[in-house]
Amino acid sequence: MVKNTLKIIFHLYLCLKEKLMNYEDVIKNIYGELKSYWGKGKVADYIPALAEVNPRQYGIAIETLEGQSFQVGDAEIRFSAQSISKVFTLAMVTRHLGDEIWKYVGREPSGNPFNSLVQLEYEHGIPRNPFINAGALVVTDRLMSLYDRPKDAILDFVRKISGNDDIYYDKHIARSEREHADRNMALGYFMKSFGNIEHDVEAVIDVYCHQCAISMSCVDLSRAFLFLVNHGKNPFHQEQVLTTSQSKRLGALMLTCGFYDESGDFAFRAGLPGKSGVGGGVVAYIPGNLAITVWSPELNCHGNSLIGMETLERFTTDIGNSIF
Repeated sequence: MVKNTLKIIFHLYLCLKEKLMNYEDVIKNIYGELKSYWGKGKVADYIPALAEVNPRQYGIAIETLEGQSFQVGDAEIRFSAQSISKVFTLAMVTRHLGDEIWKYVGREPSGNPFNSLVQLEYEHGIPRNPFINAGALVVTDRLMSLYDRPKDAILDFVRKISGNDDIYYDKHIARSEREHADRNMALGYFMKSFGNIEHDVEAVIDVYCHQCAISMSCVDLSRAFLFLVNHGKNPFHQEQVLTTSQSKRLGALMLTCGFYDESGDFAFRAGLPGKSGVGGGVVAYIPGNLAITVWSPELNCHGNSLIGMETLERFTTDIGNSIF
């Protein structure tokens, strides 16, 4: 009996070791293959501070619920999270307001660019989903009603879920975004005319520009998404950040809306819930298993990291695992 038990334990150990080694081998192989893609995309330049970023950077980081970490390339260099931060603010608002948030923002894919004004007029100031800019502004506006110091609250939340107290805003990027926020200002004032923004629009834009300027590495972001991997519970503090149902619904929104008008194609190719940002970051996760972040600043025509999108498609193909 003891001998058989030891054999089973040893077999399980070998299977786990093989699985963990595969993750490391897979991302190293992908990294080696995709560096040749440098030059095929374009760094975001509508925010001058983002245009200053060296385009030839590429990092991948995996964090598992078992506490395993795998990195390759520029995985520990910090960059601007940009729209990935929309996941954090939506989680913060959802945990307090629950389904009430859906009175102010929809849950459907937009099919349009992330900063489009077109749908807002047709849909009477209700943004199509919380991950396009208009929807994120509504979420930020509601967050400002919940916290007296919303910028501090956002940082505190991100530090806690990532297990890293050394995360800050990049003030240079925040200032650059604020100086070139005309389109977002237009979105904000248009929604305010429909009564869907409560606070002063300039104050909302200031908080929004700061949340987008959170500076994090691939490692930080993968760790920050582990509460979603863990069905709403932060594995570092064992705090239930979201209910299991809320976590599931946030994941569904990421799958259907997390990549702007490329969301359907990403779901088709990679088969994971995730979120991108124009800083070149892409985060995705397999529930109950792992979170993976890729950073490469050059974007495709949809505003998503060109190498990042290709990396995640190859990753799920190579490991033979996704949510489907």
